Amino acid sequence: MPRQVDHADRRRRIAEAVCHLADERGLEGVTLRDVAARAQVSMGAVQRCFRTKEEMLVFALGHIGERISERVQARLVRSPAQSAGTALGHAVTEVSLLQEGHRAEARVWLAFVAQAAVSEALARTLKANYAALQEVFTRLISEAGEGADLAVPLDPRREARTLLALADGLTAHVLIGHLTPQEAQDVLHAHLGGLWERPVRPARTT
Repeated sequence: MPRQVDHADRRRRIAEAVCHLADERGLEGVTLRDVAARAQVSMGAVQRCFRTKEEMLVFALGHIGERISERVQARLVRSPAQSAGTALGHAVTEVSLLQEGHRAEARVWLAFVAQAAVSEALARTLKANYAALQEVFTRLISEAGEGADLAVPLDPRREARTLLALADGLTAHVLIGHLTPQEAQDVLHAHLGGLWERPVRPARTT
């Protein structure tokens, strides 16, 4: 009997091959032939999974986004009793890809971000990834702010957008050597701490 092909597994293997090649050469160095060789499948198998190189790249970007989102959710699930503020710190740390073990993933992510500036299909995928992360951040900021007596209430959605932009910026600054991972972590933690250290609302007088 002919062997059944696990198409989902094959697509994941191809996505991983794309990521490895993008890390080594940048996206301009990713070819269908080299992806097939790295994934240990035939050129025909790659073309049956993806009609074009752009379609393959879009899937690979979605694969990275899912992997990051899964890590964020796993980090939140591991410590269900933690405060919303602590959970937010863990989530942003995962997204910023500052750890040594995530350095290759950070290089690939930023390569896709750069390519998305000229690829509408990649831009759509990126916007969907950012929107999902923004919702997680917005929820955590809203929950953390409920018990804080701040003179000026936080705007959770605006703060979530700021954190996403800060995370991407810190990733880039570490990759080019402008900041060390520890310096970037310090910037991130200082910003998070500043969210809850604003002047308190003055007590009412009767």
